[in-house]
Amino acid sequence: MLFFLHYFAEEFSPLRVFRYITVRAVLGAGTAFLLCVFLGPWVIEQLRRLKVGQYIRKDEAPPLYQLHGQKAGTPTMGGVLIIGSMIVSALLWTDPRNVSVWLVLATLIAMGGIGFVDDYLKVVRKQSKGLSARGKFVMQCAWALVVGVLLLVLPETRESARQLMVPFMKQPFIADMGVVGTVLFVGLVLVGASNAVNLTDGLDGLAIGCSNSVAISYLVMAYAAGHQVFSNYLNIPHIPSGGELSVLCGCLAGSCLGFLWYNCHPARVFMGDTGSLALGGAIGMIALLIKQEVVLVLVGGVFVIEAVSVILQVASFKLRGKRIFAMAPLHHHFEMKKWSETQVTIRFWILSIIFALLGLLTLKVR
Repeated sequence: MLFFLHYFAEEFSPLRVFRYITVRAVLGAGTAFLLCVFLGPWVIEQLRRLKVGQYIRKDEAPPLYQLHGQKAGTPTMGGVLIIGSMIVSALLWTDPRNVSVWLVLATLIAMGGIGFVDDYLKVVRKQSKGLSARGKFVMQCAWALVVGVLLLVLPETRESARQLMVPFMKQPFIADMGVVGTVLFVGLVLVGASNAVNLTDGLDGLAIGCSNSVAISYLVMAYAAGHQVFSNYLNIPHIPSGGELSVLCGCLAGSCLGFLWYNCHPARVFMGDTGSLALGGAIGMIALLIKQEVVLVLVGGVFVIEAVSVILQVASFKLRGKRIFAMAPLHHHFEMKKWSETQVTIRFWILSIIFALLGLLTLKVR
């Protein structure tokens, strides 16, 4: 809402700064970060009072219990802090008239809501399974269907939603995917991104740190897409709402940094599925809106590797009766190889930063 203050610049000239996207992106990040840091202790205490503690698998994965058994009881569902701080910051610093902003926030809430149900069932039943894989998948697909229809109906997105852009090409790889193709593609991106982040969330600070580098990378890409001169120069689709989405990415990055304050090793709180599904959904939605969906495979390289490691592990065991990795997702494999939790996390952060930079490089090479 503070965006509208620039309309009073004639009465007080310094207020004109609120019209600048870069200023609002930084202020949005700062606001989200401070909200997380200052509200974090209160939220953690409330979760502790509600006895919303993490349940660590024992019978299902004894080696994992030996490594992380001491974390049992640590408050989970901390994703509510990420979601809350991002929403408040976005409402303060983005233009509320922008439809794309509301699509991202709605996806953040919807996917976070699915994760919340999953976390709630885990806590109540004291089991690690929560929602069945099928139930979670159906709920995610249902929201993806809603989003796909909205993208095809809304005037701002109905044309671009049908196009498939790929790196290194100036023109759409597919000019019109059709209604069914578009909806399926939206589902693939949203469901894939949310589950990939979810699978990565297994060590203190791992998923949230990688999400931060992805958010910053998409902040740059969204800003370039929303700027007429930059988008023309880089030969990328010009998305008028890109500027506001870059502010939203700033809010997302600030929320990630703020949550990391309490999620770094040894973590005082876990985001749970509430946070991981929400983060993945929001990132996937931003990628769809600025037509950088395929680049997400590179920018979110760590998430992709983690997801692929699970797919390969399951496929190998079912087809060959043998496992490829000591444990999946991949971060647990390296723990089994005697890497410390901090080593795994920081090394994956390094890879995430490298992937994010490589993703930004695709903007120039077209």
